[in-house]
Amino acid sequence: MVTLRGARIVLRDKMLEDAEQDYIWRCDPELARLDATYPLTMTFERFLKSYQDQLKYPTPGSHHFATETLDGKFIGNCMYYDLDSVNMEAELGIVLGDRDYWSNAFGYDAVVTLLEFMFDQRKLKRVYLHTLEWNKRAQRCFEKCGFVPVRQVRRLSHDFVRMEVLRDDWYALAEERLNQRYVYRDREATQAKEAEPET
Repeated sequence: MVTLRGARIVLRDKMLEDAEQDYIWRCDPELARLDATYPLTMTFERFLKSYQDQLKYPTPGSHHFATETLDGKFIGNCMYYDLDSVNMEAELGIVLGDRDYWSNAFGYDAVVTLLEFMFDQRKLKRVYLHTLEWNKRAQRCFEKCGFVPVRQVRRLSHDFVRMEVLRDDWYALAEERLNQRYVYRDREATQAKEAEPET
């Protein structure tokens, strides 16, 4: 079992209990468009069977995490896959299914937390991703996380921007990133204190 704690989120191993919410997100047309895919049309029963198989027999070279808030609310998924143990690199992916948590640094924190794990624990030299060319909001988030655009890629009639971050560059910006996460931690603590009932 792997659990990774960030400033605003926790990444934990996927569980069967996640299936219902994942199914809802996978059927969502807007989320499917952001992921350059089509909404699911299969029944939940079929999806659940496939889900069980994936949990029992995970794809080699990949690790899928559920993204939770610090108080345990399941809001999305973050993963790496296609791990190349020769070149020491892998692709990263993220989906925040709960719209209430968009544009509030939850995605940033999930990506940074996973990158820390990939560079520190998996000892990777490079992490890359593909984001849709028109999705400028995602690209800005990934740039804040340390990714830089490399080139455009055409896949299945979609235009993507390939972005990457190198291990050496990641560590060179570690202090700046740490300071940013302190800001998020302080903001989270302030919001929690303001939400406390008066006594």
